[in-house]
Amino acid sequence: MIKSVLMVAGDNEKHLNKIPELKCDIAMVNLEDGMFDKEKARKIVYEKLKTLKCDRPKIVVRVNSLDSCGEDDIKLLNEVKPYAIRVAKIRTKEDVQRALSLIDEDIQVHLSIETKEAFNSIAEFKLDPRVTTLYLGILDLLESLTLPQSILTLGNPTIEYILSKFLIDSKSNGFYPVSFTYQDYRNLNEFEDWCAKEKKMGFSAKSCISPDQVDIVNRTFAPNSKEIERAKYIIEVFEAKKKEGCTGFVDERYGFIDEPIYKHALLVVK
Repeated sequence: MIKSVLMVAGDNEKHLNKIPELKCDIAMVNLEDGMFDKEKARKIVYEKLKTLKCDRPKIVVRVNSLDSCGEDDIKLLNEVKPYAIRVAKIRTKEDVQRALSLIDEDIQVHLSIETKEAFNSIAEFKLDPRVTTLYLGILDLLESLTLPQSILTLGNPTIEYILSKFLIDSKSNGFYPVSFTYQDYRNLNEFEDWCAKEKKMGFSAKSCISPDQVDIVNRTFAPNSKEIERAKYIIEVFEAKKKEGCTGFVDERYGFIDEPIYKHALLVVK
């Protein structure tokens, strides 16, 4: 299960060389924001991915928008086969269809949700099973909504609505949602508070910009030993009862157990 997504600068060969050593689940190689010379970054990533292959972390490349140089990014990346290509600044289902037509069929398609149009159109984006994962780009989204970045604080009701809508719309339409990148990488206490809040809301993954953030995400979003023990017990007793023809019963340890609870236990163990 994906928990941690770490941004890696596409124009920094030293950082790219360290990808196999990273503790994140996804290394998000960035060709978009912050890349001054995008053509140079594209060539560096292309050459590096010709030989850099690893199962963990999985390598995803964030390309530029299709209205800028995203097509040039995709054309080269199709040759080196990253795990997925993440397309920036998506707005409409036509943008998603265009991305699908450009990206080779053996590469997953991930989308950045960072425009008001995309934020209100998530239900329209499941055009192909290859479109699996959505990333909340909250700062760009706030700009698109003409909302100040200063509202991005714990407990702000507008931010809670944005997170909740993104989560539910993603889950309802078969996407895996990844919560936003917290920019103040030195403020680990508040970052940990955000992770705890997002886990409580139902998120299971978050973007990061430092290895220290990755450690916090991996620790926060991993099921603890008590959760795993409970899940294994529920699986065992449910499967035993099911053989007797019963799929809903009261257990002396955990109360009422039925199929939805059993399915959640399977997910926890997985």
